[in-house]
Amino acid sequence: MPGDVRATSFAELYGAYARDVYRFALYLSGNIALAQDITSETFLHVWVAEQPVRLGSVKAWLFVIARNCYLHELRRLHRKMPLDPAMPAGDSVPATPEGALAAQQELTRVLKAVAALPEADRFALLLRAIEGFSYTEIAAALHISIAAAKVKVHRARLRLASQGLGGIDHEHIQRRHS
Repeated sequence: MPGDVRATSFAELYGAYARDVYRFALYLSGNIALAQDITSETFLHVWVAEQPVRLGSVKAWLFVIARNCYLHELRRLHRKMPLDPAMPAGDSVPATPEGALAAQQELTRVLKAVAALPEADRFALLLRAIEGFSYTEIAAALHISIAAAKVKVHRARLRLASQGLGGIDHEHIQRRHS
């Protein structure tokens, strides 16, 4: 692929999906700086990829790369030191200090509950609830059957509901990061 065509294609790809990849990485990691690093590394993998990008499955492919980058970083951090449980303040600021505190506490509670899910269940839930992936797309990303993808999402939702977090969906989380 000629350099200009590749750069244009990469720029379009980055423009179309960088925010989604960042948001997904943030939900995986719960850390703004790590999410930025994962997003950068994901697109670095795209840039150096020898195979052309298939546009029909590009978003799922980017999320799989981001997930793998996150898992690699998690293994590296576990070898060196424990993860910092403190959640940094978000970019949006509610009107009052009390509202900001309540929003930060709620987000921290949600992220801790999601982080406590088994990794495959968390990945499946995030793809379904946040990104709106079909069960077929989730199954393909995790290399499992469609029935297993449905079970993973269902079990993750049951665990969150048992902690009083049953209403977590795309709109709920979008309000926290808009």
